[in-house]
Amino acid sequence: MLSQVFHDIEKKIIHSLQPDQILTISEIEKKTGLQSDQVRRGIEWLKLKNFAHVKESTDIHYHFGEKGHEAIGNGLPERRLVNEIEKGNTTFDKLKPILGLDFNAAIAYAKKNNWISITKNEKSTELSLNKDHQESLEEKFLLSHKTLEKNKTNEIKVSEDSLFAIVSLKKRPDFIVDSSLIIKKISLTVEGKKINLGDLSHSSGAIDVESKVPEVFVARTHPLKDTIDEIREIFVTLGFSEINGNMTQSSFWNFDALFTPQDHPARELQDTFYLDGISAKKIATPEQIRKVSESHKKNWRYYWDINEARKMVLRTHTTCVTIKHLAENKLDEARIFSLGRVFRNEKVSYKHLVEFHQIEGVVVGKDANLRNLMGIQKEFYKRIGITKIKFWPTFFPYTEPSLQTMVYNERLGKWVELFGMGIFRPEVTKPLGITKPVLAWGGGIERIAMLKYGLDDVREFYNNNLSWLRSARKCQ
Repeated sequence: MLSQVFHDIEKKIIHSLQPDQILTISEIEKKTGLQSDQVRRGIEWLKLKNFAHVKESTDIHYHFGEKGHEAIGNGLPERRLVNEIEKGNTTFDKLKPILGLDFNAAIAYAKKNNWISITKNEKSTELSLNKDHQESLEEKFLLSHKTLEKNKTNEIKVSEDSLFAIVSLKKRPDFIVDSSLIIKKISLTVEGKKINLGDLSHSSGAIDVESKVPEVFVARTHPLKDTIDEIREIFVTLGFSEINGNMTQSSFWNFDALFTPQDHPARELQDTFYLDGISAKKIATPEQIRKVSESHKKNWRYYWDINEARKMVLRTHTTCVTIKHLAENKLDEARIFSLGRVFRNEKVSYKHLVEFHQIEGVVVGKDANLRNLMGIQKEFYKRIGITKIKFWPTFFPYTEPSLQTMVYNERLGKWVELFGMGIFRPEVTKPLGITKPVLAWGGGIERIAMLKYGLDDVREFYNNNLSWLRSARKCQ
């Protein structure tokens, strides 16, 4: 024990707790003359050395709320109801203006106490009193606190007789409110009690500033979540509004509304997750179903089966949320985006997951064109820190023309594909009553995050590698 070094603050606290004292922080302050923050600091030091023990307990105090004080003076709503019925006001129409906002509560509690009976007829609803409508326990409790009516800071004294009334009145809004106070009681551990008071007087008050301290890892958000939040903020600052939709969708909105034929390979089980044995009862309006089916029959020249459209899937993209929103709102001008998880039945690899995040955006306007779309994409990439980009012609089932965004990866020294984009085909927009051009784009957020954090394997985001998570820089 002689080798142990104690600070003057620690010595004073140990003195106050010996031999077997159990004190609160305020009591230690009075005995030692130390300030509150000094006592708390000293207790933490002694806890780390296993010389002090802290026991916490919660002390609950009850006070009357605004409605509680009102009831002390005017009576509970159910008692006021009884008083009015005794005066001859027996119909709902007469009682509602008198009791105001308390009318429903008065009826409910009077009925619960079996004080009233309700009779309905063609013209009105009548109330009558039962024989027994004596004073309730809650009323007796309120009456016993008449003296508290004017002083709202007084605490309610809890006893065995009043406990039922307090519990009952707490269920009513703002009748009784409680406040809890955490009380810490400090005592010495077995090792702390062994400290020799004589040794304390000769020990040094110095602190070893070179001693090791516990390694602390501050809580932080996941790097992928940081990327998602950054992308969301960029589109909001560009004037876009976010929309949300279900992760389960009917095949109608996930495929058919986007002009994807029912025999397309993307709709096979090996590419899409279907909900086994579940079909949507209502998928769209009859007019939307008719026009979409006619578009498929005319352009793809096959028999369109509504039962295929009813099949429920885990959405394969967020475009289904966007097209449904446009179809339901018939917007002439809009800037909207959807951000969320999507699902593909693919083999997991360094660049593919069965579940990932996608950003999807559209712009609706009579003069919207491909040049606008490329400009929006350039501005987005610029704000996220990607400067070398180019656009490559490609094919997508529901856009024409269609482009693929290519960005240059400095670390790999090559161009990599990122977002797909294009203008919705007339076969998509016209059957759903959308008359203005719709610019659309979308892509996986994990791919952007891989570029930001210099990863070659997308699975790193989900491996829970604490070493990487703690070292990954928040700002890239």
